[in-house]
Amino acid sequence: MEKVKQYIEENKERFMEELFGAIRIPSISSLSDHKDDMVRMAEFYKESLLKAGVDKAEVMATTGNPVVYAEKIIDPDLPTVLVYAHYDVMPVDPIDLWTSPPFEPEIRDGKIYARGADDDKGQGFMHVKAFEALVANNKLPLNVKFMIEGEEEIGSVSLGPFCDANKEMLQADIILVSDTGMIAEDIPSITTGLRGLAYWQVEVTGPNRDLHSGLFGGGVANPINVLSKMIASMTDENNRITIPGFYDDVLEASDEERVMLNKAPFSIDEYKEAIDVEELDGEKGYTTIERTGIRPSFDVCGIWGGYTGEGAKTVLPSKAFAKISTRLVPDQNNEKIAQMFVDYFTSIAPKSVKVKVESLHGGQAYVCPIDLPAYRAAEKAFEKIYDKTPVPTRSGGSIPIISTFEDKLGIKSVLMGFGLESDAIHSPNENYPVNNFYNGIETICWFYQFFAEELK
Repeated sequence: MEKVKQYIEENKERFMEELFGAIRIPSISSLSDHKDDMVRMAEFYKESLLKAGVDKAEVMATTGNPVVYAEKIIDPDLPTVLVYAHYDVMPVDPIDLWTSPPFEPEIRDGKIYARGADDDKGQGFMHVKAFEALVANNKLPLNVKFMIEGEEEIGSVSLGPFCDANKEMLQADIILVSDTGMIAEDIPSITTGLRGLAYWQVEVTGPNRDLHSGLFGGGVANPINVLSKMIASMTDENNRITIPGFYDDVLEASDEERVMLNKAPFSIDEYKEAIDVEELDGEKGYTTIERTGIRPSFDVCGIWGGYTGEGAKTVLPSKAFAKISTRLVPDQNNEKIAQMFVDYFTSIAPKSVKVKVESLHGGQAYVCPIDLPAYRAAEKAFEKIYDKTPVPTRSGGSIPIISTFEDKLGIKSVLMGFGLESDAIHSPNENYPVNNFYNGIETICWFYQFFAEELK
């Protein structure tokens, strides 16, 4: 493996420039104006994989954005790793908060600043370069397949049917993913659990048009006021969600599990300082680590209505809108929760307004057992590069397709993430440490080596 390490060192600048080429394509899946960019990005990954040494690579059509599939089969009798990543990114708004243009990557203070620098182009591209380094030095010990999609940020709607249609092609011993994070730059961790997700858009309609707030205010229900009260009633004084039956299927963590979870390095003061808040908040009776890892949550992701331009306009709006999400935990069914919210939210609406609720997307929670051969291989790989045993952690985030893989393909996933909380994914000034990019490449190389040994 010394030659592999040397190859990575000698090609660092090229690897970085190729990553920058991927980042410069504004592949925003949620905006229809970027449809052509999605295809450009898929083609970019295809060409990158072919240059890296796969036997074949193709851009495959779906009902939505295309999927890039590639493979290198060195021996059908050897184990196979299926690498999953996504090439789509979040919108960049608010653009005025970016220090540098979001699709013109630049390095400042040892970090790559750009949309997608971490999520997931930086982390996904590590796998292409790790594969290239192994192939170039004849050190690839097993078969590798790649499945790179373009809809993760909008719920991976097309990927489930793609898996159904290509089960044989996608067969593997493990799915390897880098779309999560580490506790700190010097404290590696392996994500052993992901929360599920249910996401809605609600529309509250009052009068049939905007009204003068002086002539009608006090006599007609204001949809924004009503929506605000309805949202406020969705959690109680202990920050528990009030939907009847919401907690019925929650898999409760044991006392032993909670103790183990809270052994992870965590400073409340540093956490508060990093996000500039004086106090933390959440469900009563649980620590911050528990609230964001093993407990459900309820959040308003966006709310709007009425006049929001410069200056004053005395208007009583006709409509108010909100985007609302819940993060779910093991045993909660996202489709069941989605319908429960629709039924409950419409039931608490006063007759002075009409309410429409649309379910946008969702996914199940996921748990990775720590006794998997792939987990042990990931653990050894981190130890090799970081000289520390990685800490198993539960992530508060969701990657809905991971549970779909297990359901449709029957394959577990191991989550080797290299991002940091400070990377500001989904926010202005998203970034990714340069060292994490290169360390990630080396760690992934060692994963293949150890995984092949685990399965001998």
